[in-house]
Amino acid sequence: MLDGVMLLWFGLTGISVLFVAIDVWRTPEATALRWGFIILTIFAGPLAAFFYVLGCREPLPGTHEAYVAPIWKQVLGSTMHCASGDGLGIITGAAIASILTLTFSLDFTLEYVLGFGFGWLFFQAFAMKDMAGGDYLKSLRMTFIPEFLSMNLLMAGMTIVSKFWMANVDGSTDPANASFWFIMSMSLIAGFLCAYPMNWWLVTRHLKHGMMTVRKGSPDPHAGHDMASMNPDDQHSEHGGMSMSPGDGKHVSHDTKHDQHHDMNLTPPFGTILAVGALSVTILAGAVVIVATTLPVAD
Repeated sequence: MLDGVMLLWFGLTGISVLFVAIDVWRTPEATALRWGFIILTIFAGPLAAFFYVLGCREPLPGTHEAYVAPIWKQVLGSTMHCASGDGLGIITGAAIASILTLTFSLDFTLEYVLGFGFGWLFFQAFAMKDMAGGDYLKSLRMTFIPEFLSMNLLMAGMTIVSKFWMANVDGSTDPANASFWFIMSMSLIAGFLCAYPMNWWLVTRHLKHGMMTVRKGSPDPHAGHDMASMNPDDQHSEHGGMSMSPGDGKHVSHDTKHDQHHDMNLTPPFGTILAVGALSVTILAGAVVIVATTLPVAD
């Protein structure tokens, strides 16, 4: 039964990857998010392709700005960015740990380090460094908190699903077995769903970006903006889907300055961020405890 499901899944995944890898370059989206959709589709198959069409693909020329404006689509883009970068590192760590037959604690540590490291150092800070004026170190500081909060929820969901499922499917801990990749794909989808509420909080509090619009001939929409000044309702303007700021070298009206100041005030205080961070750590720790105390293979 499982073999038939996997065959169908991998077949649909191949078609989905081919579609997204070709079509996404026709969508006026930021390059980092384009690659994010491609990577996510490699693992999440037709579901990721469905998310791409539903939440990002421009239905008609010139409509992308309005199409991606709803907050749930902004959050979809934010979660996708997290799941693709962090997920790639986590799945790579799981494969290495399986080959080396590491214990659960070492396996979990390796997955977390690779997932967080790749997601934060490259997929967030490096890919989005233009939001920090091209300063990579500043970008690292800007993206650390949202990456940490989102990663914890993604990892919690993936850990629960992958470890329990693999314990009940013979041979699924071997990367040479198709069931390993199928289960890791399903766990990534579970992690995506777990991380979505956290990304909703991050996007609506202007700590993380969502979908963007990049038109040919337009400057990078990341330039001159940081996470805290983002307003999902105002990211897209008549100028190729970009907000205008002093960093763009364009005139900024009094109303625009007032809106930017208002956006900054919406950023939650440090105490609130600390509390949400503690919650994310608690959820991840709970997932680890459940696996470590329930599955004998976790010892």
